[in-house]
Amino acid sequence: MPKQNPLLISLLAALLWSPPGLSAQDAAPVELERIVITGTRSETPLGEVARSISVVDAQAIQRGTQQLGLDEALAGVPGLYMQNRDNFAQDLRLSLRGFGARSNFGIRGVKILVDGIPETLPDGQGGVDSIDLGSAQRIEVLRGPSSSLYGNAAGGVLAISSELGSARPYVEARAATGGEGYRQLQLKSAGAAVGVDYLFNLSQTRLDGYREHAALRGRVASARLGLNLSTVDRLIVSLNLTDQPEAQDPGGINAAQAAANPRAARDRNLQFDAGEALEQQRLGAIYQHRAATGTLTLRNHLVWRDFSNRLPFEAGGAVVLDRLFWGGGIQFDFAELPPALNVSLGADFDRQDDERQRFDNLDGRRGPKVFDQHEQVDSIGLFAQARLALSSAWSVQAGLRYDEIRYAVEDRQRNDGDDSGRLDFDAVSPALSISYRRNAGLVFVTYSSSFETPTTTELANPDASGGFNPGLRPQTAEHFELGYKYAQARFYAELALFAIELDDELVPFELEAFPGRSFYANAGGSSRWGLEAALNWRFGEKFKLEAAYTWSDFKFDRFVDGDGNDFAGKQQPGLPAHFAHMGLSWEAGSGAYARLETAYSGTLFADNANTVQIDSYAVTRLRLGHEFSRDGWRFAPYLGISNLFNARYHSNVRINAFGGRYFEPAAPRSVYAGLVVRLE
Repeated sequence: MPKQNPLLISLLAALLWSPPGLSAQDAAPVELERIVITGTRSETPLGEVARSISVVDAQAIQRGTQQLGLDEALAGVPGLYMQNRDNFAQDLRLSLRGFGARSNFGIRGVKILVDGIPETLPDGQGGVDSIDLGSAQRIEVLRGPSSSLYGNAAGGVLAISSELGSARPYVEARAATGGEGYRQLQLKSAGAAVGVDYLFNLSQTRLDGYREHAALRGRVASARLGLNLSTVDRLIVSLNLTDQPEAQDPGGINAAQAAANPRAARDRNLQFDAGEALEQQRLGAIYQHRAATGTLTLRNHLVWRDFSNRLPFEAGGAVVLDRLFWGGGIQFDFAELPPALNVSLGADFDRQDDERQRFDNLDGRRGPKVFDQHEQVDSIGLFAQARLALSSAWSVQAGLRYDEIRYAVEDRQRNDGDDSGRLDFDAVSPALSISYRRNAGLVFVTYSSSFETPTTTELANPDASGGFNPGLRPQTAEHFELGYKYAQARFYAELALFAIELDDELVPFELEAFPGRSFYANAGGSSRWGLEAALNWRFGEKFKLEAAYTWSDFKFDRFVDGDGNDFAGKQQPGLPAHFAHMGLSWEAGSGAYARLETAYSGTLFADNANTVQIDSYAVTRLRLGHEFSRDGWRFAPYLGISNLFNARYHSNVRINAFGGRYFEPAAPRSVYAGLVVRLE
């Protein structure tokens, strides 16, 4: 456990008893009581949750944004570092307190939930390409290990909630255009009547991209239906259809290429037409029954995904994947038991069935099949959560979960031998926190843990044979946190100091024979220290200031790679020691608004040896808009400028890339505009 910091403890104590510039009389805890968190698997006021949690509302997600990625809405969340905004074939690289930083594509180490349905597979791989930002109502970010809640790959949690219809129905259309070939159309309708509420949303996006060979074409359709079956029974059914026929991959380039022509794609990515295409259908249902003894919740989901991609090499460089992901869960939240005890019990089961084939990539054409296997991952988890209010000020929260993860592979192409096999993992994940509340302040101390198995993709053998790499082990973490929250009607602040000890951290590397493809190894031990701070202050009648700052010291304690290189004492690549965000919003009573925000990223390393350093940068965005109504119609034109001051930086850094191809240059200044029209 980390050594106590007397200065920080003194600061927390001073803030708890006398927050700056506010008297106890002014400190009514309005905001903490108003916001109810559901990502913790139970409905709890934010002011009573002994965890670091950030909440982003619909205005931050939808108002005047391009809605191309989660980074637009989540840039101000402390501890959350994001890269890869411009390469949609690789997906957003998202890291929470270092969890997920290893990913070169997709999301690892962070649990993604949409309307209570997991977007993260049983093996720990997640994606955000099917998330419908145009209908997202709120995003909760649980910062820190949460395996006691959600099991595998829960180094943090993103819980996304969609809009529901209200008694006043509406139809809304949105059209937007901008630089780099950006075009987006959206049609949305919502309403409620006779115990039924609904939301339908259709959107289409196309983008040519700043770099060569970086185009995106995609369509998303979403529907959410809420049925009040009785006064105590409610059923919510959600449907999502995603069709993304084209997402090109320009690839990473070296420093000389990035300086000479940042728009250029890597030559091999052009030769082999690197990129991906996917279709996905997701159907989910959540049923709730409320009784005097407590609340019963049942969930069920089915996901079908057809995926293909082309990697920039010939041998097995064309991948075809057919996936079925299904599962369910049960949870019972007991009514409050004496003395002031809340208890929840539950179980989750999920199955992932993958039919994976590889073909030679013959300059963008599919050649002979060289790999064919069936992969199955089963996940079973049992959990218990409890919260005991010791007094009006003191409370204790505890959680415990047991998980079993079973991998099985059947080799269906045995001309080079039978690589069939299985792997079994299990883990016990505890969590414990103590909190003390006075006036509008909350101090908490938390211990939590997490575990993370390698995904089926990460388990690939570096010798390119079939089956799973038996040498890879799950990553485990123990997390200690001291935190403070303060809120009143116009001011919110939080501060958190954390330390994480990791064993067998999963680290990516590339091989010369398979450029652009990542393999994985375990580091012996790692440690992470961090400090997060955030504030939200409404001042005057028209202004709001938001600021967030993160300091981190993430390093390998024990790590000797397969070539005998010793990286002990080196910083974890892909993450800066400092990053920050500041946003200033102005809103007039007439409906006009403006928002100026700047994100700063400090220097970071691109490789385990810390020999390649990426320079710091700051990127500024501006959004302007005006909302007004005429004869029952509502109009909302808006204008945005990304990278306002035309900074040169890299939107993504490929960790440990072979040949020095670490860099994916970001787009320069870009302007976009749109119009939203609503009929109520």
